Amino acid sequence: MTGKKLSIFILSLVPFLMVLGNSMLIPEFPAIKEALHINQFQVGLLITFFSATAAVAIPFLGYLSDRIGRKIIIVPALILYGLGGAVSGFVAAFFQDPYYYILVGRVIQGFGAAGTAPLAMALAGDLYKTEERSESMGILEAANGIGKVLSPIIGAAVALIIWYALFFSYAILSIPVALLVWFMVQEPQGKTQKMPFLQYFKEIKEIFDKKGVSLLFNFLGGLVILFILFGVLSFTSDILVTDFKLRGIIKGLVLSVPLLAMSITAYLTGLYLRKKGRFFKLFFLIGLLITAVAMALLPLCCRSLVVYPIMLALLGFGSGMILPAINTMVTSATQTSQRGGVTSLYGSIRFLGVALGPPTFSLLFGWGRFFMFLAGGVMALVIGIAGFFFINEGRLIKIEGKGE
Repeated sequence: MTGKKLSIFILSLVPFLMVLGNSMLIPEFPAIKEALHINQFQVGLLITFFSATAAVAIPFLGYLSDRIGRKIIIVPALILYGLGGAVSGFVAAFFQDPYYYILVGRVIQGFGAAGTAPLAMALAGDLYKTEERSESMGILEAANGIGKVLSPIIGAAVALIIWYALFFSYAILSIPVALLVWFMVQEPQGKTQKMPFLQYFKEIKEIFDKKGVSLLFNFLGGLVILFILFGVLSFTSDILVTDFKLRGIIKGLVLSVPLLAMSITAYLTGLYLRKKGRFFKLFFLIGLLITAVAMALLPLCCRSLVVYPIMLALLGFGSGMILPAINTMVTSATQTSQRGGVTSLYGSIRFLGVALGPPTFSLLFGWGRFFMFLAGGVMALVIGIAGFFFINEGRLIKIEGKGE
């Protein structure tokens, strides 16, 4: 395995680990609600506090990574991610009413998560030229998807010990990944620029002045797809217990269906886009159209344990088509010296989508499941069509010099 290939493989462990921060908890929402005596909205805040904190912190860490380097941010962030999990696990084990203290641990974990997957994506972008980048973005998105696939199963297995063992597992897993990144990933030298913040902000602003509309719709596409995915997963976790009486690993396997479809599709999409070097906004449109169709069909299938997972797989298929296309357009829209900032803004928007999904779907369910699914489907449809007409993929992709 070449140095770059090994680096990408190790970097793929970062989004894999990060996604466990939310996806491993979702299958155990019913058990957590029962143990803490909280409702569906409150348990959704375990996702919101983690992801919203990451969304706020990501742009600042992106700036620092462009200024002082990627690895020097990623590694401490991984350690902080594990520490936050340990805090949540400790208070859950030893405190009388631990819910609000668990949220504190989730905030700490969110700060750590802010410096992980988005910067790993930026570093992968640094390592490859434009024509090769879509494949590396597909690998990272596939790793993200594999983490989502395995996390419901891992979470269900770990929770067999006791539900708060989930939080301790983050601390156990983060240390070896941090060590691998520090010692095994070769970061390109001479890529950082020690410019004042105002100058850096000015350069980022110039990028958005030229490519702002295209970047905006890419950001919105990432937000909507993850908002829908995590909202649907949160809802599904609940009905698998209440309607289908599924628990444990079996429930985790059902929840992994859309995530497996997303992971496989993301990897294949990344390979295809690398080969073609175009069709990025077409995949953007098709992915969101498929998502809209899945959202229209899901409420019709909620009573069938056979058909419902198939519709979930369709949702995952749509997600897997759009995300590598967005990732490539965003990471290719800048030179290396500003990539951390722009990519981190994109990562912030993605985390915001994850943060808003579970509690918003919980509130929308108050108007009925048809309205809840319809709202998500309409969002996907509108952003997909508008993005196809307003995204200028040539302006985003054709940016780099031959030396990059």
